[in-house]
Amino acid sequence: MLINQFYDTGLAHASYAVLRNGKMIIIDPGRDPKPYYDFAALHQADIVGVIETHPHADFVSSHLEIHGQTGATIYVSKLVGATYPHQTFDDGDEIALTDIKLKAINTPGHSPDSICIVVEDETGRQTAVFTGDTLFVGDVGRPDLRENAGNITAQKEELARQLYHSTRQKLMRLPRETTVYPAHGPGSLCGKNMSPDLQSTIGRELRENYALQLMDELQFVQMLTEHQPFVPRYFGYNVEMNRQGAANMETTIAAVPRIAPKKLKAGATIIDTRQATAFKAGHLPGAINLQNNGKFETWLGSVINNDEPFYLIAADDATLESMIRKTAKIGYEQNILAAILPPNSMSAITPSLDLNDFNRHPSHYTIIDVRNHTEVEEGRMFKHALSIPLPELRERLDEIPLDKPIVVHCAGGYRSAAAASIVAGKITQVPVYDLGEEIANYPILR
Repeated sequence: MLINQFYDTGLAHASYAVLRNGKMIIIDPGRDPKPYYDFAALHQADIVGVIETHPHADFVSSHLEIHGQTGATIYVSKLVGATYPHQTFDDGDEIALTDIKLKAINTPGHSPDSICIVVEDETGRQTAVFTGDTLFVGDVGRPDLRENAGNITAQKEELARQLYHSTRQKLMRLPRETTVYPAHGPGSLCGKNMSPDLQSTIGRELRENYALQLMDELQFVQMLTEHQPFVPRYFGYNVEMNRQGAANMETTIAAVPRIAPKKLKAGATIIDTRQATAFKAGHLPGAINLQNNGKFETWLGSVINNDEPFYLIAADDATLESMIRKTAKIGYEQNILAAILPPNSMSAITPSLDLNDFNRHPSHYTIIDVRNHTEVEEGRMFKHALSIPLPELRERLDEIPLDKPIVVHCAGGYRSAAAASIVAGKITQVPVYDLGEEIANYPILR
């Protein structure tokens, strides 16, 4: 038996191939099916199945596309209410992959329809478990993503209670040497305390995972429902897209217009993915600077609504194609009005902050802290800064006073560049500055 992990650092997403005697099953595939096809071809294997542990919120799955291309059976819990061709896969169900078995166990908690997959080798030993978003290395899945999405909705407190029993009555009873293969690693917003390791064992998790320690149900629920990360705008949209099955990626990417229109639609959103220095030197008025970095997809889906059309700008043709593909990972490629290179004329310029004046007279500026609420609770850099997290900023611009110049900061520079562009696109009465990476020179006030 061969188990291979495919890891997407941008979304901190892990998917898997289980291969045995020329037959292969894929678990929780990402939007682009090519890596799985390439792996199957390399090992001269036939893809016979695709298993979805639940309808994912943070990325679009290619399960339906793989089914259409290969004829592989899609396996998913009956609780998903899937509208695509599939075979239900719940407690007691198993898939024979030549002489090994993949067995389903229902593990509600992260979602009402979550399953995990236990692998039994040819001797009957439970050697591995694919835990989806139920159990991570050092963490468990957050319970607050299905209050308004999916075939079955549930309040976070009820899902947290279910997760308590799923972990205690099912996962924690597996052999301690069982290898744990989760669907996410650090940086994912599907948990709050993930280890940098991308696999573990049941025994290690019993020893080290804070959520698996001795506690009663009430303690678990209280602990799990507090201090969770923000929920990006696109999460509910992806749950529904995955429940229905997404269109073929290459087809939707090919449909994206690549020719710049003579005139952009008035009032349309513009996403400029160039680095901050280039953006600040010249950009289209009102453009939002979401730089091409490791977390572009997450921030795009956190700032832009799932039904919001936008223009996509990148520095060159190769980068532009890469950004379209990144956009497709969360199903937003259908929103692109046109993917274009920077126009020759870009009249908007971001002013440079006089750091000496700012440090001498910080009270002369309105300071906006766009870090997340949990970060602000741990300490501020400026005592009287106005706290508006980046995902909330576009709806809260009217809270910003207009009597002083504005300085925007985050924890490292990426979010402040985006936030400053958002503020400057709507507020023109006073200068808007981005503190950027200079924030590293300011201590946290506790």
